[in-house]
Amino acid sequence: MSWHLLAVFFASTFFISATPGPNMLLAFQYGLNYGVKRTLWTLAGLSLGLFILLLSTLLGLDVISRQSPWLLTVIKTIGALYLVYLGVSSWRDAADNSSLMDDASAMSAEVNAELTVNSGKSDIPSPRSLSSAAVKSAPSDWILFRTGMWVSLSNPKAILFFAAFFPKFINFSAPLWPQYILLTLGLFLSETTWQLIYTLGGKKLAGWLDVGERLAWLNRGCGVIFILIAAALLVDVVSGFMA
Repeated sequence: MSWHLLAVFFASTFFISATPGPNMLLAFQYGLNYGVKRTLWTLAGLSLGLFILLLSTLLGLDVISRQSPWLLTVIKTIGALYLVYLGVSSWRDAADNSSLMDDASAMSAEVNAELTVNSGKSDIPSPRSLSSAAVKSAPSDWILFRTGMWVSLSNPKAILFFAAFFPKFINFSAPLWPQYILLTLGLFLSETTWQLIYTLGGKKLAGWLDVGERLAWLNRGCGVIFILIAAALLVDVVSGFMA
């Protein structure tokens, strides 16, 4: 992998990671509810879940590239179409986004409801019962960690995204594991940086993103990136057939 391609990968993932998906919304809400120090346990859980999904995807791509090269071409094609779908959806749905505060509260309430169903009781207080500065009944560090890992692992779309996104930046004819390490470090740096920003930023970040259409344009920008990478993947596929 060239340094130029790695720079493109990092710039793309850094921009995409800025969008308030489930992991970022959870970090944001818990930062408000429990404070930065306690939320670090949740960030650790989010990172472990992300690592498990990422490792699973990379191992799968590794096996496929070695044993069924033709299937890798199929994955690239399907992945490109999936990225086009994500790009169009991100652009079309951008104007329908609610405020970051509303999205974060809804995400936290959904997580609490799922934990209630899975465990038979709620370990985490509802965000409605919390002030932004104080917690009536703070959960344990283990519960915060477990919740972060559960939210990260319960997003199957992440595997689809990784499988669609990574092949463009991997040279399958070169040693793979050095590339896997670089991609993993780049993605983790992007995700961790933005998780900390959402945790530390709190209401200031929400207030800035909710002004005008800043959040909408952030999502539209991600949509453009998805479509550009999809186009590059399709060019690779066509070039492979013509070679």
